[in-house]
Amino acid sequence: MPDSLSNTAENLTLDWVLGVGTPTRPTMPLKVALVTANGTDTTSGTEVAGGSYARQNLAVAAAVNGATSNSADLVWTGMPAVTVTGVEVWDSAGTPVRIWHGPIVAPGTSTPTPRTVAAGDEFRLPAGALALSMA
Repeated sequence: MPDSLSNTAENLTLDWVLGVGTPTRPTMPLKVALVTANGTDTTSGTEVAGGSYARQNLAVAAAVNGATSNSADLVWTGMPAVTVTGVEVWDSAGTPVRIWHGPIVAPGTSTPTPRTVAAGDEFRLPAGALALSMA
């Protein structure tokens, strides 16, 4: 999800890099949410609801060349019947803050590729599938 930091995360990053104020690190663990309508830098998408859906913890490796990805499979079981159009990354604060957002894309492309899930099915993002970058 290149260039998909929320405005909040962009401001925190700039403040940290430039030594402005005392930016607070997001509350861990970070959580991955699935959406049925993608958001923007300022507006959250429409999160999946129903079935056994729940946000999943995100584990990543150290960044290399301005990018990283999920280091473990992300698996949602017992999904409701939906079409997943994107993902969002949130912190775990009492009032969660959205950090990243972006569409589901075909591997090796930037082409949005929504995925339809039948009720009760599993939705999986294999390790390495959720690419996060500052580019």
